[in-house]
This record gives sequence, C-alpha cells and structure tokens, in this order.
Amino acid sequence: MNILILGSGGREHSLAWAAMQNPKCDKLIVAPGNAGIALIAECARLDIEDGGAVAEFAGENNIDLVIIGPEAPLAAGVADRLREAGFAVFGPSAAAARLEASKSFTKEICDAAGAPTAAYGHFSTAEDAKDYLRTQSLPIVVKADGLAAGKGVIIAETLAEADAAIDDMFGGAFGGAGAEVVIEEFMQGEEASFFVLCDGTTVLPIGTAQDHKRVGAGDTGPNTGGMGAYSPAPVLTDAIAEKALNEIIRPTMDEMTRRGTPYQGVLYAGLMIENGAPRLVEYNVRFGDPECQVLMLRLGAQALDLIHACADGRLNGAQVNWADDHAMTVVMAAKGYPGGYHKGDAIHGLNGLPNDSFSVMFHAGTASKNGKVVANGGRVLNATARGATLQEARDRAYGLLDQIDWPGGFCRPDIGWRAL
Repeated sequence: MNILILGSGGREHSLAWAAMQNPKCDKLIVAPGNAGIALIAECARLDIEDGGAVAEFAGENNIDLVIIGPEAPLAAGVADRLREAGFAVFGPSAAAARLEASKSFTKEICDAAGAPTAAYGHFSTAEDAKDYLRTQSLPIVVKADGLAAGKGVIIAETLAEADAAIDDMFGGAFGGAGAEVVIEEFMQGEEASFFVLCDGTTVLPIGTAQDHKRVGAGDTGPNTGGMGAYSPAPVLTDAIAEKALNEIIRPTMDEMTRRGTPYQGVLYAGLMIENGAPRLVEYNVRFGDPECQVLMLRLGAQALDLIHACADGRLNGAQVNWADDHAMTVVMAAKGYPGGYHKGDAIHGLNGLPNDSFSVMFHAGTASKNGKVVANGGRVLNATARGATLQEARDRAYGLLDQIDWPGGFCRPDIGWRAL
C-alpha cells in the first residue's frame, strides 16, 4: 500500500513511524515532513491546503491512502477533494470539520444532541461580549471561535483579563479565528482526552490521554499547543469513558449524520471530568499533538490497520488490542515559546539515541541545514517512551532528553505529575 501523510509535526512523525511498523506499508510519502521524518520516509514539497494539488500529487504517485494530520487542510476541504477523486482518505469533510473549525457550531451541535458542556455565549462584537461578561461569574473562559493553532483560549481570573482577551481577539491577535468569540463558564474538574475513530456509522474508541497545555511547571503560565502528554489517562475510567460515549460522542455523531454531514476520521473529545461525570470542553477533528505520539507508540503497527479500516468504512468488526502499558511524551521547545523564539540553532545528540518500540525521539519543528538538524519551530522535539508503568515511561522519556545538546531548548520537568 502506498501512503501519503499530510503535515510536518510530531503528530505526523508518529503517524509515519506507526505506518512503517506495518508490513502493508510499501511506500510512504510525507508532505512536507521534517528532518526526523526524512529519515524514515520520502518528504515532498506540497501545498497541503490545496485539495487539487494534493489530489494531483496522489494520482501521480499511485497513492492508496491519504492520512491528513493537521486541522487546516481538513477545514479547507482537502478530504472532500480527495474523495471526489476516488482516494481513500482518513479525515472528515470540511462540513464535519466545523466541529473544530467553529466553537459556536460545536455548541450548537451539543445543544441539539443534548450533550453536556459548559454554558456559553457567542458574540460577533466586543461590546456585546463585554456586556455578557458582566452577567457571569469568574474565572471565565474566552475563546476565539475559529482555528487558532491551539492558542485561542484564555482563562481569565479577572474582568480586566477577560476584557483584554476580548479586545485582543477582535483586534486580530488570532487573525480571522477571532472574528467571533465564544465565552464559556469555567468548568471545574480534571481534563482528559478521549480518542475515537468513526467511519460515518461505527464509533470505535482507540485510547485516552492527558496533556499539559501550560508552558510552566505545575501547569502555570500561558497556554501552548501542548508541552507533553501521557496515556492512558487514569481519570478516564472505563465507566466514565462509556458515559462519554453514550452521552456526548455518539449523540454528536448521530446529529452530524442527521444533518447530512456524517463524520469520518478520528474525533478527539476534550473532556472535563468532575465527580465521575464528563462534560465536553471541545472537539478536535484530528489527533492531538502531542497526544498522538503516545497513542501511536502504544498502538504500533495496528494503528495503520485501524486508520485504513476507518477510511474504507470497515470499522464495524475492527478491534483495538491494547497492551497493559503506559507511554509519555515530553516536548522540548525553543526558549521563548509560546511567545517569540529563535530558529536555526543546531541540535546535537540525536544520532546516538535509541529508536525502538520503547523509545523514539519524534521530530516536530526541525529542518536539515548543511547536514545538521536545526530548530525550525516553537515545539521542536518530542521525547516519547513507553514502559510497564508510567514512572518507567517517564524515566525513559527524560533519559532521551538528557542526551540532547541544545542550549536554545527547554522542557517542563513535571510531565505526568497528576498521575504520578
């Protein structure tokens, strides 16, 4: 089978790694890829948000399956264009991708499906948003309605912070994503991520994880795209997962089908869990990053079989075989992230690292320059490991980072602290 993966981050490196574990993978191309992906797959220059260009490239390279990693190509309708051209695609249509591309749309779906979520208001002017704000209690959550690369969420402790967040969003701090704003009740509890595959009919749970969004130790500082993750999530017990499936995820999928936009791909439900009851924080229409890294390390070769079955509408009989293990990934980011940071620094120590089913250094924001691997983004490396216990996985992951020589990088020292 010839496979094309779209994307360039740690998520896509882990998807490529898992695909390469499976003997069904004959040829693997990743567009555009990164320096780490280039070690295991062919990388191609391609505008991954141009559905016509992607379909033409897939045809020229006899691609059998396209796996779409990030959300932007999905929102741009790349999956639709590929399906029209006859390709098997892992990723939802643009209409179904609105579950991530528009937070107000998700709220509307939750209302229609009766899915428990935070109380909210949806606004297209700063004045209306601030008027609503003054009728609510603090803390409160202010969200850019559109896609903001995981950064358009502000938890405001004071009215002044909330006002500033509203002004920033309507002022263009998150581009077009902030043209409309959703203000939500602050939900108490512990957050966890629940991942399911859906082929338009069948829903198949494929794992749980918890990530760390805040940049600083002890979950302090500004939100990031994610500084680390671990799987499974202890708080998401079998009973709570079943409750989330029956009360949130399946009703959502049924509502999407009722509207004529059945969902096909991975659905990532961010849940807030309090006293055994899950409520929806948000949906993402692709694997989380860095949660994907821990899921792929645990799933291994079977990940490709599950993804292919999802793309082909064959999930009804598919089964996930979980080992009784744990995995952790720790993000090494460029100093200054999630604010301004420097690119181009050489990263040393990568060549001697172990690379097996227990320890992998997935690349995120890297590039090759003059034969060296250099930092080329905010989140740069994902030290990922698994073990019989979470502590064992943690020791291996941080052990990988101990071997990296990159003065311009940093990581959180406490990934997994809630579980450990």
